[in-house]
Amino acid sequence: MRLPYSIREGLAGLRRARVSAFTSISAMTVALTMIGLFAWLAYEAQQVSTWLRQRVGELEIFVEESAEDAAIAAIRLQVEGTRGVAETEFVSRRDARIIFQEEFGEGADAFLDTPFLPASIKVRVAPVYAHPDSLEAIAGEFRSWDHVDEVVFNSALLAKVQENLRLLAIVGLLIGSIVVLTSIFLVANTIRLTMYARRLLIRTMKLVGATERFIRRPFVVEGMAQGIGSAVLAFLLLWGLYALAQRYLPQMTVFPNAWLLIALCGLALCGLALGWIGSRFAFRKVIGNIPLH
Repeated sequence: MRLPYSIREGLAGLRRARVSAFTSISAMTVALTMIGLFAWLAYEAQQVSTWLRQRVGELEIFVEESAEDAAIAAIRLQVEGTRGVAETEFVSRRDARIIFQEEFGEGADAFLDTPFLPASIKVRVAPVYAHPDSLEAIAGEFRSWDHVDEVVFNSALLAKVQENLRLLAIVGLLIGSIVVLTSIFLVANTIRLTMYARRLLIRTMKLVGATERFIRRPFVVEGMAQGIGSAVLAFLLLWGLYALAQRYLPQMTVFPNAWLLIALCGLALCGLALGWIGSRFAFRKVIGNIPLH
């Protein structure tokens, strides 16, 4: 009978103290929105960093001028079958000439009297291989092949990008930790004020012999119910921001409906956790400050 009583009283507390419940739900909605927004931005930053590593970690294989078309085609097939290769692009001598003209402008014509640009194969590796050591190993394998003149990639730039991304990850982790701790403090403080407003009820229950666990349960249930309601409101806010961002930033990641459902479930779990932690923490602070006389 204790559990049904705790649930019934916890839900009834939402109706009895609507103002304090509204305050708690508002605080948790803000906290969950902050957590969800940070998680969203962290995911987008991860996608950008993956794209950046792939572009910076691009290999280019220059084939020998004497290589025939069949040999070049065989090299490309061999490259595509290499472990870690995600995408290849063949650049013919004619394409290399056009790219050279576009990059150097009108002055490039002075260098094009004698053909000197070889055909090449641009190689983009999978994100897990976009590291200096992995790229060096792949490049070393390519250099050992027949009809391969040179393999180049910007190892210095890639190492610098890796270093900066690592620093950003550390800063992001610190900011995320601060957001979570601030959210817990905000929720716990709001629920604490709510419980303090009901100190007379808690004092009466203590006088009639109720244990602290029995008194605490309805408040914990109420806090968890507030957490679920806050999760729904936070999800609606984030969904609105997501729809607005898609309108003005079409290049942003498009999440499938299944991911949105997972996000809602994740926010609901966070809301339950915030309500549970906040209620227990607030109850410990309040219960010791309520005298029995």
